[in-house]
Amino acid sequence: MKNSFLLYALILTVLLNIFTYMFYSKEVTYEQNRYEKTTKKLKDSITSLTNQLTDANYFSLEKNENAQNYFDSGNSEKMIQYEKLIPYVTEKLLDYNANPLGNPYVGQDQIGANKFIVNKVKILNHRWIIADYSDGEIWGEVLLKYFVNDDQSISFEVNQSLLYQK
Repeated sequence: MKNSFLLYALILTVLLNIFTYMFYSKEVTYEQNRYEKTTKKLKDSITSLTNQLTDANYFSLEKNENAQNYFDSGNSEKMIQYEKLIPYVTEKLLDYNANPLGNPYVGQDQIGANKFIVNKVKILNHRWIIADYSDGEIWGEVLLKYFVNDDQSISFEVNQSLLYQK
């Protein structure tokens, strides 16, 4: 009886080991497949977002070589680097927000108690800027021309302005 008990225990132990081995080997395979699917899905998402960002930045000075070449004159003293120009032009436009009557380059006169100020600026190329402005209640967008003068100052000109309805 003792021998048959040991035989049954041995068979039971071998079966438990086989089932445990099969379970864990299948679990590892399942986890690897799940990891590969998730990684593929994430790579596809990153590729999709990169493509969307590239499309969104199509109209920007950073990506437009023709507009960049406009600032590249043969004279190295007069050459303007667009990497430094973008924050400089943005800063100069936002400096006009300190005006007590509001930013004069939004193309709108003050309507209510609050003044119009520029919130966001996107430099499209070597000549155009699009900007978002508001007075806290009313929002709009403006298309500006900008010029880099010989003395490295920036001048702006309102081309068109748009106010959204409340």
